[in-house]
Amino acid sequence: MALQPVNRRSVPEDVFDQIVGEVLSGAMQPGDPLPSERRLAEVLGVSRPAIREALKRLTSIGLVEIRQGDTTTVRDFRRHAGLDLLPRLLFRAGELDTAVVRSILETRLHNGPKVAELAAERHGADLAELLGATIETLTVETDPVMRQRHALSFWDHLVDHADSIAFRLMYNTLRATYEPALPALAVMMAAEVGRPDAYRAIADAVIAGDAAAAAAAAHHLLEPATSALLTALADLEEST
Repeated sequence: MALQPVNRRSVPEDVFDQIVGEVLSGAMQPGDPLPSERRLAEVLGVSRPAIREALKRLTSIGLVEIRQGDTTTVRDFRRHAGLDLLPRLLFRAGELDTAVVRSILETRLHNGPKVAELAAERHGADLAELLGATIETLTVETDPVMRQRHALSFWDHLVDHADSIAFRLMYNTLRATYEPALPALAVMMAAEVGRPDAYRAIADAVIAGDAAAAAAAAHHLLEPATSALLTALADLEEST
């Protein structure tokens, strides 16, 4: 292990972050035992209560398993962790994980049409006004990063009116992962967010309650940029 003494101003967050990093990097493998609380406290230079708090957090996100009177062991995050781990997986050891990017893009293309379909079936009376205002803002916006933000607002409204907590939580995680990359994606996303007519087609189908048309319109909007990004990703993988 490469654990280092932590800055006391960020205990136990630093303890948590270091162990997460060790697990996600593969330095700690599923089934590996963690050092005892006493040993971790010594190595990291923190108190045992700080270690306990960090271990509780690690348990809650599915990275370790604590058995009463037994050792704490690393779990396979692929089987036990939740979506809240996704932003941490995007960059590992300072490098972009292209497999994670690919999975995000695939999820985006799959979930978007379904969200539009559900919104068409379940939307409330205020959705037409919300979508109309967002599309109008998107139409007049010229800044490429802000256009992406307005597009995200459009999807926020659809997710709200899809009335699915599972899709809401997935969307929240995907958005949290995606937003830091908005400036880098501005060029590749310009064509998509520069099509207010395509957003309007989704909105019209949703407000009309036509679930099939809403799903088709969402796919029509999302597919070109998704395919372009997947192609760029494949090229990047081939060049490395």
